[in-house]
Amino acid sequence: MGALSWKLSVPSIFPRHWSRATPRMPGVLLLFSTALLSSCVQLLAEANSWWSLAMNPVQRPEMFIIGAQPVCSQLPGLSPGQRKLCQLYQEHMAYIGEGAKTGIKECQYQFRQRRWNCSTVDNTSVFGRVMQIGSRETAFTYAVSAAGVVNAISRACREGELSTCGCSRTARPKDLPRDWLWGGCGDNVEYGYRFAKEFVDAREREKNFAKGSEEQGRVLMNLQNNEAGRRAVYKMADVACKCHGVSGSCSLKTCWLQLAEFRKVGDQLKEKYDSAAAMRITRKGKLELVNSRFNQPTPEDLVYVDPSPDYCFRNETTGSLGTQGRLCNKTSEGTDGCELMCCGRGYDQFKSVQVERCHCKFHWCCFVKCKKCTEVVDQYVCK
Repeated sequence: MGALSWKLSVPSIFPRHWSRATPRMPGVLLLFSTALLSSCVQLLAEANSWWSLAMNPVQRPEMFIIGAQPVCSQLPGLSPGQRKLCQLYQEHMAYIGEGAKTGIKECQYQFRQRRWNCSTVDNTSVFGRVMQIGSRETAFTYAVSAAGVVNAISRACREGELSTCGCSRTARPKDLPRDWLWGGCGDNVEYGYRFAKEFVDAREREKNFAKGSEEQGRVLMNLQNNEAGRRAVYKMADVACKCHGVSGSCSLKTCWLQLAEFRKVGDQLKEKYDSAAAMRITRKGKLELVNSRFNQPTPEDLVYVDPSPDYCFRNETTGSLGTQGRLCNKTSEGTDGCELMCCGRGYDQFKSVQVERCHCKFHWCCFVKCKKCTEVVDQYVCK
């Protein structure tokens, strides 16, 4: 069964803008102090991220009273707009945290054999200063975490965990055979997409940088990659069916909409990472290709505005952890090989004892009994 195609221009059902009144304070000294304080607050906010919800457990809905603001005020990493959405949809926050955790784990899987392996460094910024660089690695991270939120919210709707949504109401696919029933409880990817768009993009949309500035370029980059991640989940959702009948006969089929395995979403976003487009900001405040010979990126493609560091050495300024001490594969010529992983610095060899289950036998009835086998293997770590 081919993937369903839906119109992505879904109407928003959430508030987009909130007014923020700023009191006027006379005097040059007061104006300077206000600007300095504002800069410090902004830098602090940038150091944190909603991704920290993955590192700090979020209370389940039954553990707090709906409408109680202290829960949202205590959650780290939220922007003002995200905090307001938290107050309106508190029961969603635990699933946003689960979505962020899913995205982080998938990032670590996809980059497990690369110099930058998506390592988390703390519970507030999660990935550290490396995310301040608008690199293609940052692009992937934004996309896969946004995808994780769509995935988690869509599934929570289907499982009846959220009061504002339920099973998917997607129309019956036109190519579904007439004698197949449509109406099983599907993953509500439409709601998941819309809510993730409002929540994840809120941080970027409330920023107000000068048109054509590098800061505005980074905002546009983040928004593009967030959308690419959401669309990957949305478009990969497909029809799932179950047979009904006597003695295993398939006399009747019931079908519904089901999310793709998140590993497949990660694989697709990794392909988008490999073909990510280098962009720059124009004076008119638009992103344009650095090399006009390439095709213009679609909303499903990843973009970046800064070259990647080499990630070979530890660098406190860029946030690179370096590859010293990383395991490598001596016989591989790929990115996990010792030559590339260790950046030509060489590697050390050591022996490691590994204990595995072996010689397993099935005994009637009904258990499997195994022995423990010990093996000494050579391992290599970068100098």
